[in-house]
Amino acid sequence: MADTIARSLTDIARAMIEAYNAQDVDTYVSFMTDDACEANYRGDVVRDGKDGTRTGLAAAFARWPENRAEIVEAQEIGNYVIFREHVTRGPATDGSALVEPFDVVAIYTFEGDKCARVEFVR
Repeated sequence: MADTIARSLTDIARAMIEAYNAQDVDTYVSFMTDDACEANYRGDVVRDGKDGTRTGLAAAFARWPENRAEIVEAQEIGNYVIFREHVTRGPATDGSALVEPFDVVAIYTFEGDKCARVEFVR
């Protein structure tokens, strides 16, 4: 009998959001492939690789310490998990204008049980 319980890809993506909301960048990237990235949908890569994702998220969390994403809807299709997320940033530490809450569709692409790419439709 296996020591671990198999998790669905949706469970893994939800765990990524839990780590994101806890602002735990190390746990967040632990769910990713080494060459994973975060990108705008069909567009520019925003954070490249585990190190780029770790650094980029750490900077975002330092700027918006109250940043949170709430999963509004979830769907799993093949190697993809699609979340509609409601994101709130809260006040920025650098004094910049408040970012109004917004919705985003996040598409998590998996290779096995690791996330290889997250694309954002906003």
